[in-house]
Amino acid sequence: MPDVDSKAPGELNDAVEVVLGIAAWAGTVAGVVGILATGIMMAVSVKRGESSEHFSRLGMVLGGCILVAAAGPTVTFFFQNA
Repeated sequence: MPDVDSKAPGELNDAVEVVLGIAAWAGTVAGVVGILATGIMMAVSVKRGESSEHFSRLGMVLGGCILVAAAGPTVTFFFQNA
């Protein structure tokens, strides 16, 4: 059996970290834009009595923000030990 190093090359590791960093920033920007858009829609439609509909949208946006925030540490945990 040949002795195989199971770790990724340093260049690949650096490239993956750059891509994850860009994806994390893009997810953060999307979350902020989603919260702002939901707030604007709530403010505009408050006179119509449709505010409860927007709370579910806000919950979905906040859930997405939590997923984006947890993605980086989760990937780091699984690939750091590999």
